[in-house]
Amino acid sequence: MIHATAVVHPRAQLDTTVAVGPYAVIDEGVTIGPACIVGPHVFLTGLTTIGAHNAFHAGCVVGDAPQDLKYQGAPTRLRIGDHNVFREHVTVHRSNSSDEDTLIGAHNFLMAHCHVAHNCRLGDHIVIANGALLAGHVAVQDRAFISGNCVVHQFCRLGALSFMQGGCAISKDLPPFTVARRGENTLGGLNSIGLRRAGFSVNERMELKRLYHALFASDVTLRAALTQARASFNGAAAQTLLEFVAQSKRGVCTAKGQTADDGSAPADASDHL
Repeated sequence: MIHATAVVHPRAQLDTTVAVGPYAVIDEGVTIGPACIVGPHVFLTGLTTIGAHNAFHAGCVVGDAPQDLKYQGAPTRLRIGDHNVFREHVTVHRSNSSDEDTLIGAHNFLMAHCHVAHNCRLGDHIVIANGALLAGHVAVQDRAFISGNCVVHQFCRLGALSFMQGGCAISKDLPPFTVARRGENTLGGLNSIGLRRAGFSVNERMELKRLYHALFASDVTLRAALTQARASFNGAAAQTLLEFVAQSKRGVCTAKGQTADDGSAPADASDHL
């Protein structure tokens, strides 16, 4: 199952069902679970633990050192779950500190040339399209969809079932169930298609629509709208959206023209991607 031209360190731990293609390189600290496929010219390195049924296409670099000038070579980690697909030339970096791992959940689809930086935390069933870039410490919740050539600033959060339109760049948190469109951290409505596909009922979708308008299409500040909405919306999905907004530290993306007075610290222009 290991091609004759592949270089596998004798202390790397590979399940007997792992297939390794030509010219792949697997370093000492790598552990790979059952039924994984490591394609040609893939480089797996660092203290990287990989679950079952993952596929790494040609040219992936997974587990390499973080692109962080503060990193001094500590033995940091990357942990990957099951049933993920890493297409051509995807890069995923291990964390910059032994206190925290870079985490990839399960059933995620990372398309060609996308990048997941150090200390990112990805949930499950996420799609990251070609050329999208996640900076350090970004958190992406389940079933988010990041379209091609999108850019996400460090420390941002993307909520469950959120959607970024192609070419978007955000430096604030993207609330669950919402769509980010091109503009300055601008919302473009609810991810209605994603909600239907995920099995949300008509009543749940209608409540989220009302909540979206209460939060992001009102004539009051977001802080005031959040306070008012807490007393009026009780559904589980609505509570998820409300809590996400309330817990934001960077501020959240808002509808065009809305005053984003949510009490959180503004994005620091000195932060780097």
